[in-house]
Amino acid sequence: MDLTEAAALGLLQGITEFLPVSSSGHLILAEHFMGLSKTPLAFDVMLHMGTLVAVLLYFRREWWGMATGLLPGGDRRERRLLGLLVLGTIPGGLAGVALEDLVSSTLRSPWVVVAMLAGVGLLLAAAERFSTQERNFRGVGLADALVVGAAQALALIPGTSRSGITMAAGLFRRLCREDAARFSFLLSAPIIAGAGGVEGLKLLEGGVKGVSGPPALVGFLVSFISGYLVIALFLSFLRRHTLYPFVVYRLALAGAVAALLLAG
Repeated sequence: MDLTEAAALGLLQGITEFLPVSSSGHLILAEHFMGLSKTPLAFDVMLHMGTLVAVLLYFRREWWGMATGLLPGGDRRERRLLGLLVLGTIPGGLAGVALEDLVSSTLRSPWVVVAMLAGVGLLLAAAERFSTQERNFRGVGLADALVVGAAQALALIPGTSRSGITMAAGLFRRLCREDAARFSFLLSAPIIAGAGGVEGLKLLEGGVKGVSGPPALVGFLVSFISGYLVIALFLSFLRRHTLYPFVVYRLALAGAVAALLLAG
């Protein structure tokens, strides 16, 4: 892997991890149509770590607040938020363990990506259309964590988009766009860390191979920088705009990929 390909994959990971367009779906389509080989495990770990550092650094005040909330005399609301994030992570974690083989084999199909791009795109449109958006981030409760966490489990299917499905769930729970995204991004940190940890264990068992130091470092830096910028720009975008542009993008991409597949 050369530095240009490493930077391109890092950019793809950083952008699509946090936008509601599906990072896994885009990587599968890139492999299928552009002839890219499957990303080496060591490089994939570095890409995950880049986006993890991005979400940890951007929300550093929130993470610090939750950490200090665990101390004696800490803020009860911060402890509650941390508990909700832990609870919301459980469904996705259990699904990841149970469905790992199915996801890595059967579901890595361009047709699966097409179906999920279109299906979740329509779900986002429905959430945007019918949500009253009357609740803010600090109003997130137990039912919200359970619903959004259950939705996050579906993100294992390529083409779904973890941020897209969790934001849709948040909107259906009447959260405003920006706060639905904020809760989604905070909830992504344990999942990204867990995925990176599992891959890291596999890497230790099988030995580091398939990628050298410079490409891995470039991939990490590009995924971190692009991921951080995307979080900031996307939250700013949601203060003034709807999710419909992403709905249009998902449906257009699904249609274009379906046409290419049918044309052989």
